[in-house]
Amino acid sequence: MITITPNISLSDNDVEFTAIRAQGAGGQNVNKVSSAIHLRFDIMACSPSSLSDVQKQRLLDSKDNRITKEGVLIIKAQQYRTQERNKLDAIERLKQFIIAASHVNPTRRPSKPSRNAKRKRVDSKVQRGKTKALRGKVDY
Repeated sequence: MITITPNISLSDNDVEFTAIRAQGAGGQNVNKVSSAIHLRFDIMACSPSSLSDVQKQRLLDSKDNRITKEGVLIIKAQQYRTQERNKLDAIERLKQFIIAASHVNPTRRPSKPSRNAKRKRVDSKVQRGKTKALRGKVDY
């Protein structure tokens, strides 16, 4: 059981781990050991008790290139030298992704300037106009 938040948790069947060989530098160890992890999370196929339909849709609507057309989130973890550490890293990144997608910003209510602010604005415009009017030619 993977606990995301107190309200959201995923069963072990919802997440699939595959060990692969890591890329990049590391000497012969990279060629011999499958220490990188592919985490595959099928958003639509996860159990209904895990995520609500709204949360699933928000995950699918996110503009993340790790989500395939079929709705599978693929996270590749290869930062660490051990498979266990990479697995924990992949789970942590999955948690952060789900938390970020399930966060809803409050709707913005447009604000209005107060009556006093409007009055000050008009008074300053009038004062500025008077100042500019005094700059004209002087008639004798």
